[in-house]
Amino acid sequence: MDRTHAPNRVRRAQRSALTMLVVAGTLNYLDRSTLSIANPLIREELGLSIADMGLLLSAFLWAYAFAQLPGGALVDRVGPHRLLSAGLALWSVAQAVAGFVTSFWQFSVARVFLGLGEAPMFSSAVRVVRDWYNVRDRGLPTGIWNCTSSLGPAIAPPILTGLMLALGWRWMFIAMGIVGLVVALIWFLVYRDAAETRFTEEERLYLTESEEAPVAHRITFREWGGLFRFRTTWGLVLGFFGIVYMGWLYLAWLPGYLEIQRHMSIPKTGLVAAIPFAFGVIGSVGGGWIADRLMRAGFSPVNSRKLPVIVGLLGMAGFTVVAAEAASDMVAVAAISAALMFGSCASGMSWALASIAAPSNCTASLGSIQNFGGYLGGALAPTITGFIVQATGSFVPALLVSAAIGLVSALIYLVLIRQQPITSAELGAVLQPAE
Repeated sequence: MDRTHAPNRVRRAQRSALTMLVVAGTLNYLDRSTLSIANPLIREELGLSIADMGLLLSAFLWAYAFAQLPGGALVDRVGPHRLLSAGLALWSVAQAVAGFVTSFWQFSVARVFLGLGEAPMFSSAVRVVRDWYNVRDRGLPTGIWNCTSSLGPAIAPPILTGLMLALGWRWMFIAMGIVGLVVALIWFLVYRDAAETRFTEEERLYLTESEEAPVAHRITFREWGGLFRFRTTWGLVLGFFGIVYMGWLYLAWLPGYLEIQRHMSIPKTGLVAAIPFAFGVIGSVGGGWIADRLMRAGFSPVNSRKLPVIVGLLGMAGFTVVAAEAASDMVAVAAISAALMFGSCASGMSWALASIAAPSNCTASLGSIQNFGGYLGGALAPTITGFIVQATGSFVPALLVSAAIGLVSALIYLVLIRQQPITSAELGAVLQPAE
């Protein structure tokens, strides 16, 4: 029996699920990008300042961050099939409603519901990969679905700018909401959780070989709370803070940076802003490929993911400094492209770490706890950047602050992420009452 390759039925399920995750994840980031793309027109129509726009950009992120904590546990208990379907539908309705707002506060409410709806997306994806791939094969699919965090922003500027110029920014929001409802229906009709599938012995052996046997029971609140008693959990939370802070500085402000700092027109910005995110796709997929190669070369499951994360953070911080100091527009865009390539590698392999760092019934929970820490950074990045730019008239100090945060995050991954995954026995032991 060949256990190194997925049986045919499992392989078909993998391809189907991964394809739909890429579509949903790309849509996820297209929807996040609409406000950034329409930034100048919305500011003009609603009379908002740059600092106001920073707060509005963060409204989504605060809701998204705090919804992570219950969101991951719900994915582990309910399953990605139902929860991601509901999340897709909710965020798509919120996106469409944003096309009808007339004030800052109405827009803020729409962005909050967008954040709540999008919260289960990536914890669902990490659970899907955990359920349908063997541990030695999870790096590449994780890199593939995570590349949507770059693919979406890469195609967002030309697509959304075209929609906005043709239909107006309001109909841009409405059209994206309609597309999302269609994707939600397809996911609900096509995808099935592994728990809903009856596996053959060959399929079961492929899915479970080389790691702790899957935990049959659903995660409890005590187990969820017990995860916080391990330093690996805090390493993921604090380290991911820096990754997402740096990523969201670019995601939220790259079009504004090109227009304000580099004096580019809106049509030119729509093309140039796509370039760095295209390199992010390469970084995410490449990082996943490297992680799987490292594991096959003898690295442990943890170290094969941890090393690309640290290298990715160091590269992202270094090239962000280059971008901040560059006088040439071409050099700045090239440096930002390199920064996002390294950052996407770090981001994808952080999710790959979450997929192997805890027992199977805690996968989405740990991933969402990590994402909570990350999106605290993500929520702060647009606001802090907006206030720094408004106070100094330049993006340079904001970029340097971001690079410093990235360096600290690399150190956190190096020191706090331990060499071995958290086992179910260890989790059970910390939950035993003291004698």
